[in-house]
Amino acid sequence: MKLVILAGGFGTRISEESESKPKPMIEIGQKPILWHIMKYFSNFGVEEFIICAGYRAYQIKEYFFNYHLHNSDLVVSLKDGKIETMHTQAENWKVTVIDTGLNTMTGGRIKRIEPYLGSDERFLLTYGDGLGDVNIRDLIKQHMEDKVLATVTAVQPPTRFGNLEIAQANRVRQFVEKPDTSSFVSGGFFVLHRDVINLIEDDTTVWEQEPLVKLASQNELSAYKHHGFWQPMDTLREQRYLEALWNEGQAPWQVW
Repeated sequence: MKLVILAGGFGTRISEESESKPKPMIEIGQKPILWHIMKYFSNFGVEEFIICAGYRAYQIKEYFFNYHLHNSDLVVSLKDGKIETMHTQAENWKVTVIDTGLNTMTGGRIKRIEPYLGSDERFLLTYGDGLGDVNIRDLIKQHMEDKVLATVTAVQPPTRFGNLEIAQANRVRQFVEKPDTSSFVSGGFFVLHRDVINLIEDDTTVWEQEPLVKLASQNELSAYKHHGFWQPMDTLREQRYLEALWNEGQAPWQVW
């Protein structure tokens, strides 16, 4: 399956970085988070990617246009300008970058890339700002077994704040630093039948609203429960957390 990546938002909550680059190009370990996402999916055999760009789309295009150069050693002849590349470390990926508009909503971005799906009946979808160790193979397997139009990965993210259990006389009986929540939220990592695109009206459609609500009401949305690592990168604090995991060699998504 091809992987479609939603990478067009403004990233306003991490403006310290996104003022100069699109959020998917913010780096973790000197590589954009977009690269980390693609590298993770490629471990499950995904080699074709469709990136739904928007805000500062040209930076994403330039990154992949010069990817071979970025990942090679160079010998430059200053006299005649000839360039020889050596020791290239490039993945066997086919990357399609589509400018889906500056103000297009998430659903509209999906609708815009439909022609690039080719004849594929199903495709994968994720966001360009989140990492996890979701078993993509099992996710696809459940989707096929459930025989639905859409499957979403359900996660239980840790809360940002510690829980206090308060007894009588204002005494704290128990403190849990980062307890898991009991409810599930959407972690992205979708498997979709291309018919879901028929539920998207136009550029103003938000994928997480009308289309998913309708799929659920039609009993065509299943949930793949993931109890492992999952972390969005919405803030600078979360970027630094992911960076620390990478630098310490403890990144759960690093399976290559």
